[in-house]
Amino acid sequence: MSHKYAGGCAHHQTHSDQDPIDNHTCHCSVCKGVTKQLTTHVVFFKHGDLTVAGAASLKRMPFNSKNPGGPLELCVCETCGTPIMLDDKQKRIRVVVPNLMGYDANKLPATYHAFYDPATGVAKPNDGRPVYEGLRPDFVWPQGA
Repeated sequence: MSHKYAGGCAHHQTHSDQDPIDNHTCHCSVCKGVTKQLTTHVVFFKHGDLTVAGAASLKRMPFNSKNPGGPLELCVCETCGTPIMLDDKQKRIRVVVPNLMGYDANKLPATYHAFYDPATGVAKPNDGRPVYEGLRPDFVWPQGA
């Protein structure tokens, strides 16, 4: 069966037929440290909207090494090591990085820049999308389970 959005690896397929609640280009130091990319295209789905085959067997580790008790866990395939998603222990969101997690980035375009910090010395993005110091001002965290 075909799904609106799909990714994962040969061992853990992921999908959603619901639209994401947020798509942005992230400039934060945590994303840079984890992905080794200068910026990271990040997509948030409501937790229940992203289905993950075999989620219980994924290898889980803190997303933010400076806050190991934080709510987000990086989940990777226990067999091949492919990053599958970020899972929120509070069950509010599940996060995918399209270029690392098997998704078609063209179907999930980033709509703004998040966590831009001029103190880093990096030039402010000027691609026409809004630039914020955090998530977009109208973003509302969904209720957790």
